[in-house]
Amino acid sequence: MAQQIISTTDVKGYLGQIFEKEKIHKVLLVCDGAFDYLQTKDEYMALDIPYAIFNEFTPNPLYEDVVKGVKLFREEECDAVLAIGGGSSIDVAKCIKLYSSMNDTKVYLEQEYKENDVTLIAIPTTSGTGSESTRYAVIYYEGKKQSVTHDSIVPKYAILDYRNLVTLPLYQKKCTMLDALCQSIESWWSVNATEKSREYSRHALNTLMFNMKDYIANKEDGNAEMLEASNYAGKAINITQTTAAHAMSYKLTSLYGIPHGRAVFMCLPSIWKLMEARSILPDVFSDIAYMLGYTCVADAIGYLESLNEQLFENDKVTMNEGDIEILVKSVNPTRLKNNPLELTEDMIRSLYMDIIKKYQ
Repeated sequence: MAQQIISTTDVKGYLGQIFEKEKIHKVLLVCDGAFDYLQTKDEYMALDIPYAIFNEFTPNPLYEDVVKGVKLFREEECDAVLAIGGGSSIDVAKCIKLYSSMNDTKVYLEQEYKENDVTLIAIPTTSGTGSESTRYAVIYYEGKKQSVTHDSIVPKYAILDYRNLVTLPLYQKKCTMLDALCQSIESWWSVNATEKSREYSRHALNTLMFNMKDYIANKEDGNAEMLEASNYAGKAINITQTTAAHAMSYKLTSLYGIPHGRAVFMCLPSIWKLMEARSILPDVFSDIAYMLGYTCVADAIGYLESLNEQLFENDKVTMNEGDIEILVKSVNPTRLKNNPLELTEDMIRSLYMDIIKKYQ
């Protein structure tokens, strides 16, 4: 299924066209708490068709949250799902779409995933995850992270409205931008990289670097371009998946409360430095460095390390060297398989030590 990506501020008009084209009669609007603060809220809620609202989920959505959403979707007799929010909202909407036609007497996660005719529309309100263009969703079941993957959960329509970034808190803007930055780089060096994915990675990273200052300054053009960069980074990892930086970041978030994008960014320079020392992918690393504005890979890595200081200054994170073994054991081996260098347990331990000493 070819996804249609629409960059516009006439969201209501385009939604009306989509509802008519897809013959949608009632939609389930999935949104998070930040929806109430969007300057576009009233416009978005003035839909031309009936809708029900689902917002009963946590920032790290639980399987039980999704079950509630599926139940509401069915009770309200909806035939489409509209996600407006960050990665969590879009992930919940993806799972509701996927599970809406499945047997509700069994655990959805244990059933075979199949395509259905429920139309999924996504409007991102952050510029980081690129979730509006990926086949992945993350939910938690019995305390464990579950990666839901299926081609059918790529939203059929993704609407990019830069106005949604205007009210995003600056700290969150920085953290989500770093997620897009890391996705761009990781997809570029992933073992699954293709010519098409690297085209997406290159476009994402170039757009991000060129517009970073205007985005941080909350300028219209900067916000619009960063949404595009995030979307292209999402399209890149949709092909390649993420690598070691993401794999090592998740426990930093769950254990210390470090926002996802910042946690990934803390891991990436140390991992890149280790791989550079092993002299792998010299051409790829040189290309990435060049896109960051450097002819020397070491200088590019140094820039990323200095960028942390520029963005967060004295805002330090609290970590504990005594948690090293917990961190090491938390890393998902499956995600490490996408990394161009096979990381041993000792390497991961050393990397975590470096990260804690560097950023604490």
